[in-house]
Amino acid sequence: MSSHTHASPFDEWLTGDPEVRALLGAEAERQSTTVQLIASENFTSTAVLAATGSVLTNKYAEGYPGRRYYGGNQVIDEVEDLARDRLTALFGGEHANVQPHAGSNANLAAYQALLKPGDTVLAMRLDHGGHLTHGSPASITSKVWNFVSYGVSPATDDPDKPGELIDFDQVSDLARTHRPALIVAGSTAYARIIDPLPFREIADSVGARFMFDAAHPAGLIAGGAHPSPVGVADVVTFTTHKTLRGPRGGAILCSAELAKAIDSAIFPGLQGGPLENVIAGKAVAFAEAARPEFRSYAAQVVANARALAYAVAAEGIRLVSGGTENHQVLCDLRTFDAELTGKEAQEVLDRAGITCNRNTIPDDPRSPFVTSGLRLGSAAQTTTGMGEAEMARIGALIGRTLRERSDDAAVAAVRAEIRELCLAFPPYPDLDGA
Repeated sequence: MSSHTHASPFDEWLTGDPEVRALLGAEAERQSTTVQLIASENFTSTAVLAATGSVLTNKYAEGYPGRRYYGGNQVIDEVEDLARDRLTALFGGEHANVQPHAGSNANLAAYQALLKPGDTVLAMRLDHGGHLTHGSPASITSKVWNFVSYGVSPATDDPDKPGELIDFDQVSDLARTHRPALIVAGSTAYARIIDPLPFREIADSVGARFMFDAAHPAGLIAGGAHPSPVGVADVVTFTTHKTLRGPRGGAILCSAELAKAIDSAIFPGLQGGPLENVIAGKAVAFAEAARPEFRSYAAQVVANARALAYAVAAEGIRLVSGGTENHQVLCDLRTFDAELTGKEAQEVLDRAGITCNRNTIPDDPRSPFVTSGLRLGSAAQTTTGMGEAEMARIGALIGRTLRERSDDAAVAAVRAEIRELCLAFPPYPDLDGA
């Protein structure tokens, strides 16, 4: 391990377990010396870290505030109420459930609350940007409910109208044909703003409920950089650890009418005791996202993604949909090198200190385990203070790494340059050298 570590807090807290202490230190070192471009990740504040690692992990709290199955939850009730109140204040919703352990749990609970087994759901197809819980054959969702998938429009050669945007004509046609009980908006790999209003209109036209999975843009919504689906959709689900910059977990916002059904779907429907230490971390993150500086952060996330997109495009990599309007950049590697797969690109970039993930592109000829694309995200490095200039530099280094991927010395040189860049923007400067 390098002498430049962020492990001192672990030295104090884990003196009796040197193996785990060393692993935590190694991961802190990795996070502080490599570029984090996975769109699903971010750096929490030290306040969120502290709450998540607090004594609240010791308490069992099945049920909800005022209705617990165990004693001794007086303080826990206040913690969860605080998180719920802060969440509804942040987004303007009528009711919040902050217990989902993950976004997938939140989605499953919404389906359980709104649907009967066998009901039809219209959602985004996986290879066009949808999530596993939007009806992938690999997910339990497709075994309980009947999913019909919409996608994006075909790519074009017109730079002014590149295509690969959500095809609302297709959504409308499929809704009229299949009469779904629920229409789902939201994605895991889509670089454009998703307007909730057309989905609401289509759902109303066929008598369907409307759910918006805001796992990725939740922080952008809170920061005013993406239109809010709250008050438009019947249910909004999201994760708290992506652009919202909180601890790993999920949450749900819904109307007062659906509150009982949503709460019952989470507990006892899907989960047992909630992770109240994580809920405290969520409460901290919701308060942080309500501050004026978070709006500046959200705007910078979008600006940084745009700068990164321009930079990789200048390297000869095609941008899916022609650009980005959120925190994501989706890359089609085939124009750069027809033989280069997303898997190989991810692995060589990892060696160069650039962490990202392979990703399918619309109508990808390769399997999801191999892919023809990469997904890049700007949220984590924006948290460290990087701006457009650093994103442009990273984009150029991505191109250089991929071109020289067979040259170990060239990859190592990029790794050294990335390390130097990252050390100028530490994710936890108050722990640096402590």
